[in-house]
Amino acid sequence: MTSPFKNIAIVGASGSIGQILLAALVEASDFNITVLTRISSTATFPPGVTIRKSDFSAVDLREALTGQDAVVSAVGATAFADQKTIIDAAIDAGVSRFIPSEFSADSQNDAVLALLPLFAQKREVIEYLKAKEKEITWTGIASSGLFDWGIANGFLGYDIATRTATIWDSGDKKFTFTNEKQLGRALVSLLRQPEPTANQYLYISSVEATQNEILAALENATASKWNVQRTTTSVEVGDATAKLQTGDFSGALTLVRATVYGDIPGLGSNYAQDRALANDLLGLRAESVEETIQRVVLAFEEH
Repeated sequence: MTSPFKNIAIVGASGSIGQILLAALVEASDFNITVLTRISSTATFPPGVTIRKSDFSAVDLREALTGQDAVVSAVGATAFADQKTIIDAAIDAGVSRFIPSEFSADSQNDAVLALLPLFAQKREVIEYLKAKEKEITWTGIASSGLFDWGIANGFLGYDIATRTATIWDSGDKKFTFTNEKQLGRALVSLLRQPEPTANQYLYISSVEATQNEILAALENATASKWNVQRTTTSVEVGDATAKLQTGDFSGALTLVRATVYGDIPGLGSNYAQDRALANDLLGLRAESVEETIQRVVLAFEEH
């Protein structure tokens, strides 16, 4: 059996997703971790992590990735297409596994890409990796939205401070979300299981819920009635598209929410029903909406 990957390089480790993934790798304590950053970066990282500055040229990337078993990419939207250069360098350096920057909505779904064209670059990277399977293996992880993260910072449309929720359509559509630590556990698990996770696009989930169920859990956790603002998929998508046309990138963030909340046929946003979950393969358990919300609200109130 192939040995678990030991030497792990991560790109984009200072971003929102990158920080979550890096924390999981550090906590696992059985990896030698190298963070690959741009020369201009001033980001700081945990003790025990090797920091390798790079100009991200093909030559320097090959040198930086030599000796690595796997590369984890958590690059942001402006660098999705640049992953092909990193993949080529990883192949030249003899890296065994590349984990592309997915960790969100399903980039393999046509309805998702029609709504969020930006993610077409993610699909192109997966197709590129498929074409290189004789030279390097890959694993993609679709997590849908991050649940505890998105509740805590308001990204998912719930504002704990003001007790205000924005509910799309009826609020009764079922979908899945993934908690931060669960995403980290998924990464660690796949790195420990090279063979069954090779050349796979994996779907994971922590909770299956509706917007109204999340609202009820928040009202219970805060012991208060929340103010609810109603909206619709057509209004949100229309506003988001208009923003993007004027160069306002916040429109793309709304469209990311739309891939989950949107009343649009074919989105497949309930991975527990619409996809074959990799939870069992990766040793992930279902988590509770109520317990997650209680934890997030408690942390919010303590700060």
